Amino acid sequence: MIRPTPRILTAAIVATFLLNTSLSGAEPAKSTPLELTLRKQTETSPESGRFHRRDQPDIWDPSQTALIVCDVWDLHHCLRAVHRVEEMGPRLNKVVQEARRRGVTIIHAPSDCMEAYASHPARKRAIAVPVAAELPAEIDQWCSRIPAEEAAVYPIDQSDGGEDDDPVEHAQWREKLVSLGRNPGTPWKKQSDLIEIDSDHDFVSDNGSEIWSILQARGIENVILTGVHTNMCVLGRPFGLRQMVRNGKNVVLMRDMTDTMYNPARWPFVSHFTGTDRIIDHIERYVCPTITSDQFVEGKPFRFQNDKRPHLVVVMAEAEYSTNKTLPEFVQNYLGKDFRVSLVFANDNDRNDIPGIQVVSQADVLLVSIRRRTLPKNQLDVVREYVASGRPVVGIRTASHAFHLLNKPAPDGLDAWPEWDAQVLGGNYHNHHPNTIRSTVRLNPEKLKHPILSGIEDKPFIQSGSLYKTSPLAEATTLLMTATIEGEPTEPAAWTYQRTDGGKSFYTSLGHPGDFEQPAFVQLLRNAIYWASGLRPPEAFELAGTADEYRKHWKSMAVPSDWGQGTDGVLAGYEGPAWYRCSVRIPAEAAGHGAQLVLGLQPGSYEIWINSQLHSRTQVAVQPEGVSLVSVGVDNASQLFAPGEVNLLAVRVVDRGGIAKWADGPTPRIEYADGGRWISLAGTWQVRLGSDETWGTLPLPAKFAVATDSLFEASDAAKAGR
Repeated sequence: MIRPTPRILTAAIVATFLLNTSLSGAEPAKSTPLELTLRKQTETSPESGRFHRRDQPDIWDPSQTALIVCDVWDLHHCLRAVHRVEEMGPRLNKVVQEARRRGVTIIHAPSDCMEAYASHPARKRAIAVPVAAELPAEIDQWCSRIPAEEAAVYPIDQSDGGEDDDPVEHAQWREKLVSLGRNPGTPWKKQSDLIEIDSDHDFVSDNGSEIWSILQARGIENVILTGVHTNMCVLGRPFGLRQMVRNGKNVVLMRDMTDTMYNPARWPFVSHFTGTDRIIDHIERYVCPTITSDQFVEGKPFRFQNDKRPHLVVVMAEAEYSTNKTLPEFVQNYLGKDFRVSLVFANDNDRNDIPGIQVVSQADVLLVSIRRRTLPKNQLDVVREYVASGRPVVGIRTASHAFHLLNKPAPDGLDAWPEWDAQVLGGNYHNHHPNTIRSTVRLNPEKLKHPILSGIEDKPFIQSGSLYKTSPLAEATTLLMTATIEGEPTEPAAWTYQRTDGGKSFYTSLGHPGDFEQPAFVQLLRNAIYWASGLRPPEAFELAGTADEYRKHWKSMAVPSDWGQGTDGVLAGYEGPAWYRCSVRIPAEAAGHGAQLVLGLQPGSYEIWINSQLHSRTQVAVQPEGVSLVSVGVDNASQLFAPGEVNLLAVRVVDRGGIAKWADGPTPRIEYADGGRWISLAGTWQVRLGSDETWGTLPLPAKFAVATDSLFEASDAAKAGR
């Protein structure tokens, strides 16, 4: 589109513009303050990798607020994405109507659809806005990452485009789109008719400069993003979350009025809805806060009708057995398909505080790993009320002595629950055997058909931690596992309990870090959570953290390093074919200049793929120190890359006899501008074992598929020095 000649905004022009465009035709909007609850996640302590989820009340002036509806198209190449928009659309329309009524500026941003709105008053209104005197750099470009995300591990694999259709239904849908005269790859023509566009007040634009100018002209400092898809357009568009954050706006995502493009057949192999949750977690931690639609309209936050996942809340507050590490990994590996999970961590600086524990009130299942904590009464009351409601409880290891101190009362102002073990778990913890002695754990032969023991091999295994003394148990317990030390009485190690309040509980005294390496324990805990929720546990079970994971999907690995270093020993000594890949954003200034990719690898046979194309110009030169210098060079960077865009770089190791390894040699890099500038490629790449040629390709542009943790960009400090 040809932009009008830029015009500097004067006060008179702005005043006239606002008068003519905000109040024409309809009655003036009512400017009602927006009382919002912003949810943000902050680290429990620097570099802990654990996060507290906190709610922060705030009040926004609607006259300084815009709501942007991102890419809620009429049609999409993914049929299930269409269905989800159809389901979400009516609620989103109510949000838009209420926001408009309260004086919020509404901007409809269906990308690539401006032709359909050429004569629409809302489109003309957007075009008529004078261009802002100062436009942020790259405001018209896709933004793949902001600096805060450099510390993140990107939570899903979206490199297949996120299609979650059944193959048969997808093929039928493709035929339907063709019959409608639509391009089955990009079938959208306009915004969904489910979202009303007010001709008298709203704006329509998909242009970064235009939308930024609207915000500046109206004095808008607060922005709410809604729409689809969260992990792609909502984050990356020129008017998306990243650009708004990068350029200083107070921006939030309306987290229940959005949806991801995520395929559950891809890592981390969770449900589509859990994929959305993981992206929302990423946004709350590294990008911006979130809000929900019920802060604008009546009712509860929106939830898709097919999202039937029970809500599991995991509370971790113990420093003895590192369950604040093992349990999040366990949840990620085994529960993401069928559960919605909230993780709650202790305050790293105050043992008598568990921030965010209020979410327990919303739980369907509660998993407790707490050791001798006394809490403010309002926090412990949340747990008391949960238990009194008859909802299920799962406890591991130190949960038997969760809420009281050893042989002393709670400090002043704090609350204890010494009867918790007997009342809630049916247990009787009264000490443990020495830490140096290991017990042998066995299944109860009389209960092998119990759902919690389903699929667990009936053979003894060695417990990793000390054996707890827990007998005798309450009468209403069902014993599932026992543990024995030679010469000592056998102790219960896992059981269920029918509580007097009508609820049911499961407890196991296992839970040492080493126990999480035992398939029997992992399967026991997984089955117990399914049992507590009333679900049938899946029959298939594979222990996570094995080499097979590197064959099934892409995993992160530090470069340069060898298999052992980069995979914590999982692939130490591996020999055979493999792929590496990352993405690189090449500056627009590289166009017209020479460029060269340089990688230092162990001697072997390699292929270089860039933007899904195998490059025949690959050169391999063995250096005196035994390093293979793998390089591809061109006279014009545009022959190799797409300057100004994100590019996919993949390296195929085709020598089946060698060990794939990055050598201790030159920094892997891309040189451009005749060697005067360079991009270091040292950092996190993705790796996968095997030789499938399709792994060097993507079905869509790399900017849509990029994982932020394996994206490399130019730095102002990057010069030609090595």
